[in-house]
Amino acid sequence: MPNVSPRERLIEAGLKLFYREGFHATGIDAVIAEAGVAKKTLYTHFKSKEDLILAVMRRRDELYRSWFMREVEKRSTSPEKRLLACFDVIGGWVKSKQFYGCACINASAEFADKNDPVHRVAAEHKQFIMSYLESIARAAQVQNPGLLARQLLVMIDGAVVVAQVTGRSGAVADAKRAAEVVIAEAAKKAATKPKYSGVLT
Repeated sequence: MPNVSPRERLIEAGLKLFYREGFHATGIDAVIAEAGVAKKTLYTHFKSKEDLILAVMRRRDELYRSWFMREVEKRSTSPEKRLLACFDVIGGWVKSKQFYGCACINASAEFADKNDPVHRVAAEHKQFIMSYLESIARAAQVQNPGLLARQLLVMIDGAVVVAQVTGRSGAVADAKRAAEVVIAEAAKKAATKPKYSGVLT
């Protein structure tokens, strides 16, 4: 990375090593070696290892948001199909060699205190994904889009955890089949919901 700034090289190294090896298990010397910088350079840009982890998590959040929305939206213009496309996107990810689980779930486990800044970044990421799912659900005009978004996030994250722990990438396909039922039910309820005609009887 000859044309990349030392700070960016440290973040790139952290993205790779913290995700693959774990936050606590990865020593700062390993990050420095991967980035190809001196220890003094690290502390010029970051006050501590946790400060670097925060920068890495924020970058991971930013990259994941852009990637996830782009991949979902290029698969279909139909909101209902986009809800299911979420599972196709995740399914491809868990089958890749770069899959080591969800970085935010991993981080929240290692930084379990809900007031910890790293934990808060992970929580904010999940809130964003849920809000994104809800926005699609609203566009699909299903009943109770907030509930559907929460249900889909549970299915997505549950499948990711099962795939990470067991190595069974088919867990995402299982989750998609369950999602199809839930989405269809939410759409059906919306279609049969009585509409106010404006006439009092």
